[in-house]
Amino acid sequence: MSSTELVIAVAEGAAPQTQELSHDEDTKQQVLEDAGNLQLILHRTYGLIENFSTTFAALYFVGGVRVTFSTGIAAGGNLAYWTSYLVTCVFTFITAAVIAEICSALPAAGSIYLWAAEAGGPKYGRFLGFVVAWWSIAAWTTFCASNTQSAVNYMLSEITVFNLDFPSDPSSVKFRTVQWICTEVLLALAILVNFLPPRVFRYVFYLSSSFVLLDFLLNVIWLPIGTANTWGFRTANEAFMTTYNGTGAPEEWNWCLSYLATAGILIGFDASGHVAEETKNASIDAAKGIFWSTVVSGIGGFITIVLFLFCTPDAATLFSFGSPQPFVPLYAVVLGQGGHVFMNIVCITALWFNTAIAIVAASRLVFAVARDGVLPFSSWVSEVSPEGQPRNAVLVIWGVSALVTFTILPSGVAFTSLISAAGVPSAAAYGLICFECFFLTPNSFPKPRWSLGKLRRPFQFVSIFWNGWVVAVLFSPYEFPITGETLNYAPIIMTGVTLFAVLSWWFTPEEAWLSTKRNTQFSEADTSAGEEITRDPKDIVTRE
Repeated sequence: MSSTELVIAVAEGAAPQTQELSHDEDTKQQVLEDAGNLQLILHRTYGLIENFSTTFAALYFVGGVRVTFSTGIAAGGNLAYWTSYLVTCVFTFITAAVIAEICSALPAAGSIYLWAAEAGGPKYGRFLGFVVAWWSIAAWTTFCASNTQSAVNYMLSEITVFNLDFPSDPSSVKFRTVQWICTEVLLALAILVNFLPPRVFRYVFYLSSSFVLLDFLLNVIWLPIGTANTWGFRTANEAFMTTYNGTGAPEEWNWCLSYLATAGILIGFDASGHVAEETKNASIDAAKGIFWSTVVSGIGGFITIVLFLFCTPDAATLFSFGSPQPFVPLYAVVLGQGGHVFMNIVCITALWFNTAIAIVAASRLVFAVARDGVLPFSSWVSEVSPEGQPRNAVLVIWGVSALVTFTILPSGVAFTSLISAAGVPSAAAYGLICFECFFLTPNSFPKPRWSLGKLRRPFQFVSIFWNGWVVAVLFSPYEFPITGETLNYAPIIMTGVTLFAVLSWWFTPEEAWLSTKRNTQFSEADTSAGEEITRDPKDIVTRE
């Protein structure tokens, strides 16, 4: 048995102790050295519910559908939106299953970056690990910024509802300035919540998931009643068969652009993997959290889409509301002034919680990448608080996300570009990891406890092409003809991030990269009984 297998933590709540079942002094000394290497391992606090909630809240399927609904309707109409979403669900579930199995083999903070490094093998692992590290950091920090902006759009849409004497068009610099300020404030509040100790922050998981369910139930119950009392339901033919071209793209590509909306709803399911290092029995529960939260969110998303297709007016009426978030004036018409204000508060609160949970996932990713020496100032970024939390990594997320929100100021289409930029690196990383596992390490990747069995290889193969397609769509301009104002910034952002990754890989000495040793520690650590890996060298149990 290797020395890393000897590093076993005491169960939560147990008194620190040292049990010596081996009399080999050299072995004990090696164990103590390995324990020192565990000083930067996070505290195992969460269970299956918290892990499930991480992805469930991060995806927030109701909010995802609302945010992308007008985008999806403009690209092909109702028919394209719901059919493309069904296709998206099938292939996203397949990809989530592959990623969940990989997480089962390596359940550690930073997850997706570590998986890419391990799947690349000895020859390509280090390079591909660096690339995916930078891609994923860009994805999650951009998502934190764009998601906060989405919440602000709900707030500012009240300008239209109450007919205030203030610009409500994103083309106005005055409007975008207020939008940017509000985004920064909400982002700062979400950051502050992440400094709560784990025993308190677990309730943020519960509240976030509760608001997702509340939002869903209010729409399922309240929206149909309001629709029946106002403009009435659309017919089945109108709800399911209507087509529309609001992008100016050729008809074929206009339909394909519907995937920009549908794929974005379910991207980010790796969130549960990022908190795997803080999850007990992670090789099983983190894998379950990734897969089942994606499935539940996908099914909930489809129900929400069907509901909205029957309850919303035709595309021309929907776009005539002239609001940053069309559902706010829609709720005002259907639910009344008082009802729509309450609904809007629920939407804004749920999105804010969504951002807070996303910061959890993003900060754990940044922490893990810095812990292995990939980022500038890695030693500071990877510091862990006495409670076992990566607080400096949270500050990094705040700084980068705050800078990203500056893209609100120069362009009226920055929001759509932010959605694309947030989704592209994640989809690219999913596809790349599946490619590595299929072609580079089909037989040498660590064995998972949560296994796909014979479905592993076909699922990996399908996931490669699906995520390649998603990247292609997210790279596309959304409005035609293409001008400086309608340019999609996602390819530019992705190119810049990849360049940073290559430079980081080139200038970081190979011997300074610690990922390989940590992968061994995490894959061999026995957490099946729910033990914690602590940061105290005294908490060691050695066994023969």
